[in-house]
Amino acid sequence: MKGLPICCFISRQHKHPSKRSEETMENPQLMSNSGCSENLNQAANIIVNHDFSNGLHSWHTNCCNGFVVSAECGDRGKPLSSLRSSGNYAVVTNRTKCWQGLEQDITSRVLPGSTYSVSACVGVSGPLSGSTDVLATLKLENHGSATSYMLIGKTSVSKEKWEIVEGTFSLLAVPERLVFYLEGPSPGVELLIDSVVISCPSSSESESASIGAGDDNIIINPKFEDGLNNWSGRGCKVALHDSMADGKIVPQSGKAFASATERTQNWNGIQQEITGRVQRKLAYSVAAVVRIFGNNVTAATVQATLWVQTPVVIYLEGPPPGTDLLVNSLVVKHAEKTPPSPAPVIENPDFGVNIITNSQLDDSTNGWFPLGNCNLSVGSGSPHILPPMARASLGVHEPLSGRYIHVKNRTQTWMGPAQMITDKVKLFLTFQVSAWVRIGSGANGPQNVNVALGVDNQWVNGGQVEINDDRWHEIGGSFRIEKQPSKVMVYIQGPGAGVDLMVAGVQIFPVNREARFKYLRHQADKIRKRDIVLKFSGAGSSSLSGTNVKVVQTQNSFPIGSCMSRTNIDNEDFINFFVKNFNWAVFGNELKWYWTEPQQGNLNYKDADDMVALCQKHNIETRGHCIFWEVQATVQQWIQALNKDDLMKAVQNRLTDLLTRYKGKFKHYDVNNEMLHGSYYQDRLGKDIRANMFKTANQLDPSATLFVNDYHIEDGCDTRSCPERYIEHILDLQEQGAPVGGIGIQGHIDNPVGPVVCTALDKLGILGLPIWFTELDVSSINEHVRGEDLEVMLREAFAHPAVEGVMLWGFWELFMSRDNAHLVNAEGDVNETGKRFLALKHEWLSHARGQVDVQGQFNFQGFHGKYAVEIDTPSKKIVKTFVVDKGDTPLVVPVEL
Repeated sequence: MKGLPICCFISRQHKHPSKRSEETMENPQLMSNSGCSENLNQAANIIVNHDFSNGLHSWHTNCCNGFVVSAECGDRGKPLSSLRSSGNYAVVTNRTKCWQGLEQDITSRVLPGSTYSVSACVGVSGPLSGSTDVLATLKLENHGSATSYMLIGKTSVSKEKWEIVEGTFSLLAVPERLVFYLEGPSPGVELLIDSVVISCPSSSESESASIGAGDDNIIINPKFEDGLNNWSGRGCKVALHDSMADGKIVPQSGKAFASATERTQNWNGIQQEITGRVQRKLAYSVAAVVRIFGNNVTAATVQATLWVQTPVVIYLEGPPPGTDLLVNSLVVKHAEKTPPSPAPVIENPDFGVNIITNSQLDDSTNGWFPLGNCNLSVGSGSPHILPPMARASLGVHEPLSGRYIHVKNRTQTWMGPAQMITDKVKLFLTFQVSAWVRIGSGANGPQNVNVALGVDNQWVNGGQVEINDDRWHEIGGSFRIEKQPSKVMVYIQGPGAGVDLMVAGVQIFPVNREARFKYLRHQADKIRKRDIVLKFSGAGSSSLSGTNVKVVQTQNSFPIGSCMSRTNIDNEDFINFFVKNFNWAVFGNELKWYWTEPQQGNLNYKDADDMVALCQKHNIETRGHCIFWEVQATVQQWIQALNKDDLMKAVQNRLTDLLTRYKGKFKHYDVNNEMLHGSYYQDRLGKDIRANMFKTANQLDPSATLFVNDYHIEDGCDTRSCPERYIEHILDLQEQGAPVGGIGIQGHIDNPVGPVVCTALDKLGILGLPIWFTELDVSSINEHVRGEDLEVMLREAFAHPAVEGVMLWGFWELFMSRDNAHLVNAEGDVNETGKRFLALKHEWLSHARGQVDVQGQFNFQGFHGKYAVEIDTPSKKIVKTFVVDKGDTPLVVPVEL
């Protein structure tokens, strides 16, 4: 496993204490007998179902059998002792070895460095004369090393009497898997267990106190007050200083700082081992005071990274070789939980009401002012209808006046008409932007026109269009403001200096998303549902009329997947959520060339192999992202150092190695990522290289659908990747013989507006290729607003006939490329965004109830996917399964009884 940047991997997740208390801090009633209850301190018991009141839930037998009986029944109906409690107890039987017994996994509930007391009430039964030993044991498992065992306590037990086995344990580091179990009686002797308590008396107030909450820094000697103790260099030397550079560099705080010198690699830095002081599934915050020195470098990236193999190490790295890295302090704490914001309450949202003053120019240019030294006047002859995207949101609307603002004497690209809208913008509302725009003569090539907002001197993109003629063009986009600004100005800008700009019908209005959702539900029913006829036959089918039928959809066939990383698959909670809620996967980095071959000839496919195996195990389809990446910044230095011939060979080797190794395992490949935004391989190897990549990939793995993949296709924010440009790009590849099989829209979107997204899909749909959202994520500091954004995108995709799948670019906090984009919080709690996602998935499952008609049929309409039908006949209940595929005609499903 690689070292992981802390910005991406601060934690391996851990259940929130408030949830865990429901499972492990039940505080059940103590037993009343003196032989057991007096020694069982049940404060903060980490054992789940400690008294077997829920049967064997959370317990597992170890190569033997077990069951739970009530106290009244005793052992095989005979009371064991008059002293025992009125609860249940477990019987472990069919034991052929001394070590066979009952166990429970306690990995996530034990903290390093804490002392735990163990007390279990046990007994024996069966062919035994005299006494036998019962042992309490811990089993410690770590990947790549032998399993070890720790004896906690032992007691001698005879028949017809309960005894207590007790002891204590403390672990410097919690292993990958920690199992508590009871064992010991001779083979053939049954082991009886009445109750088990494992508690940590020092943490009775709350679990969070013992796991580093508050001010507990897990870093030892964090400010170098004890010299360099506990610190070391990672591939370099470290030294301690009270000042440097003739006293110009001194500590920001404290008396000393450390330097990492003689650095020959970016990853060289200063490190500290933290094994035993960090806990799996727990989120941590990191803060360091750092600076760089020497080598004529004035700016460089410094990052904190975890090495998560044994031992666990945190280190600071990043500046280029030869540059010293200076560290004044490092703090790593259990991250405080920020309570989620409530859903915003917006009074009088005035959906569809234009906030622009004098948009029809009835009062000349009043309300508008020129930005810069340009001149504004009013002309006539612009369109009289709203632009189509605005029309889709507003519906019936009065005609436009046909008047426009004519902007002349523009000496800078940013000059144009402007208007202050500070008091009209309401926080957390999503505003749609719409206008007709046109440019005058004298332009030298295509011109970008942009509706922009100045929000407290920050530029916000409200929509953009490219113009290369003298026609009127629609411009559309959106924005949202989530922090109270002191000033908001909207302005239209873009053509080069000296080019006139004409603007008409400017509309900025808050969108009513629920109204759009209602429309999309209807559209989704039309394209994602099918009429189904269940036709019953077989013995007794003639008498089925009036029989009750229950139909349940178990899985919608529409692909919804997510990004994952190799690190994620070590987190059971992550995998459980993934397998339950997604049917496709894409790897964030592990298939990219810079990951699989970081140095020439040094191939690393293990991470991808592990992930492919996991997906195959759970029947999850996979997308291959990506074979090449056209943006130069993503290309390894060793590749950039190759001459043209060697680069061509390296490209061919990459194709052959990757597609031969994984032939038939990836359903899709993004062949050359982001060709609209980069041109590294085309610049080095010529225009034909792009089409040749597709051709060769198709020859090596004909079963895979080959995709183009790019961003800002759907949001109107980037003229380089507008739908028209994307269409030209795809047609150009096809003309060169590239077997382009699918269109990837990444979907890293802000403030989505349905009609804007849908318009892009409509345009791309003309090509007849399947469209996938391949990297969808949305971002908002408010979980409710973020959930609404996600619902916008998912509903638009699900309701559009050209879209055949959606991949989220992650869902778990700290493992996403964008902040405030997650569905599940760092420690495993589903947030409001995640709840919205799950509710939508539930909505897209069809269920039906009714009765068989006189023709022996049952009719209903349902989404495509897998179903189970349950029929209650007079003699028995019958369950059958079937699949509903796409189709325009009713599907007749024969059900043989």
